[in-house]
Amino acid sequence: MLFEIVPNLSEGRDASIVAEAVESIERAGATLLHRTSDAVHHRSVLTIAGTADCVVEAGVALAGVALERIDLRTHRGVHPRIGALDVLPFVPLRGATVADAVKLAHRAGRTIWERYRIPCFYYGAAARFEARALLASVRRGEFERLAERFADPAWAPDEGDVGLHPTAGAIAIGAREILIAFNVELETADLGAAREIARAIRERDGGLTTLRALAFPRNDGCVQVSLNVTNYSATPLYRVVELIRALAARRGIAVAGCELIGLVPRAALETSAAYYLGVPTL
Repeated sequence: MLFEIVPNLSEGRDASIVAEAVESIERAGATLLHRTSDAVHHRSVLTIAGTADCVVEAGVALAGVALERIDLRTHRGVHPRIGALDVLPFVPLRGATVADAVKLAHRAGRTIWERYRIPCFYYGAAARFEARALLASVRRGEFERLAERFADPAWAPDEGDVGLHPTAGAIAIGAREILIAFNVELETADLGAAREIARAIRERDGGLTTLRALAFPRNDGCVQVSLNVTNYSATPLYRVVELIRALAARRGIAVAGCELIGLVPRAALETSAAYYLGVPTL
């Protein structure tokens, strides 16, 4: 069986820390497929593949690097986060199921707590409580309010007996199918407009099925609608882009471009190519 993990590190500015993280992945026997770092988000996203043992050990090793090199007490970025290693999702690829990925997520969480004393919370298919199924629910309040929030017995960590590590915070560990992360950048400094568009299109507020959306500032003349598509067959990428384009145009705003984070299934690109270029899917 082959699996993918897509860890999100709360570090997007110091290349030496990301390089050390990559070295730990390679030592674990996993394969780095893609990496991206963003200084404004102060975040790096790594796409990694390997066998069950390799991806678990890679995830655990990344937790150790994050613990040693990242101090969330001084971390500032626009993206929400609760941990130095903030998110660690397990994704089934060849010959594996989501149920298999859940087992690996739980195994990784137990090992991280035993080895590094960093508490873990399970989300997605790995969640043990319905209230923790959505990553946004687990991450609400971010690192700064973690101790206060998880003092509530209903939000005790799934692994560990403390609500946070003083510098590394906590880790959200999940299991899910393939997800596409991409951003649509708008030619405006109006963050409020981007937030309105994000609310209008995301599933939780009545928008497109399987779509999650947030808004972030980028620079003086640009804001970003940040997107996660959890089912690209149900919600094609071109439909998301064109809906954002239409909603932005109503506000006199143009789309500056799109940014892909990590990898994307070929089928998702073929569908968008067919829409924009008339190229038939294979």
